[in-house]
Amino acid sequence: MEMELLIQWKDTCYQPVVHDDVKWSLERKGAPGKLEFTVLKDDTLKFEEGAVVRLRIDSTNVFFGFVFKKSYDKEKNIKVTAYDQLRYLKNKDTYVYKNKTATELVRMIANDFNLNVGQMDDTYHKIATKVEDNQTLFDIIQNALDDTLMNRSEIYVLYDDFGKLRLSYVEFLKVGILIDAETAETLDYSSSIDGETYNKIKLVRENEETGKRDVYIAQHGVNMNTWGVLQYFDTVDENENASAKANALLKLYNKKTKGLKVNGVLGDLRVRAGSLVVVQLDLDDTKIQNFMMVEKVTHKFENNHHSMDLTLKGNGVFDG
Repeated sequence: MEMELLIQWKDTCYQPVVHDDVKWSLERKGAPGKLEFTVLKDDTLKFEEGAVVRLRIDSTNVFFGFVFKKSYDKEKNIKVTAYDQLRYLKNKDTYVYKNKTATELVRMIANDFNLNVGQMDDTYHKIATKVEDNQTLFDIIQNALDDTLMNRSEIYVLYDDFGKLRLSYVEFLKVGILIDAETAETLDYSSSIDGETYNKIKLVRENEETGKRDVYIAQHGVNMNTWGVLQYFDTVDENENASAKANALLKLYNKKTKGLKVNGVLGDLRVRAGSLVVVQLDLDDTKIQNFMMVEKVTHKFENNHHSMDLTLKGNGVFDG
């Protein structure tokens, strides 16, 4: 494994000596990509917060970001934390918008905050009206992506692709690797109906003509008898197809959620938060053989070895 880590401060570019391991951590929602490393201090290495950091592994572009934190040990080695440009989505603002897709919203926010934009997949769903007051840009964008998910049953993932914002349909993020009991040093699997599992969807709309509320319900009787009533409730506006949305939400949430944590998997640079990987597990009470989504991943580069720690999630949406 050939690793190239560069730090650029003003007009000077350094290739410092890296001490110990390098960690590249990614989360699917609400967090920027993070690179953590320690470099050996010498007489020429001088940089401050805001310096550009680039990481390449075997000539593959991996990380492009900026130094946000420095700390020193007693040998004066410098421990660095750098984030990609998603870090600037932690800024707060107020947005009021109408008839925009999540894609159009991301482009608008990126333009307002001078963020570099790469390929943006079309999310198609037009959000009629949205008021976001004093919210982080992360939350404003995620709310639009959640609205798209609820109306189209489609997941889109926003991430930084070596210095450019990328919005990708999740089906384009499938990675051809297999996670099973043999590929990981440690493994922890769980299934639950305690989180995002609902077998009854209830949506209401204010009817100005009648002065009453119109109620739309989609439910699954068998699972209601088995699990009890797990109800999702929300209001919809006049521009939404409430019946179609209720059915879409039932299809999305009327399933157990499955969680899997695996450590020490052989590293693959294609795997990022939002990627879909094949999981194959034969457990005492169930057999898993389907795609699961990477919620979090930490890539570790150490002693010429690349490994990954993964947090996976699934509810059957990606089966097939």
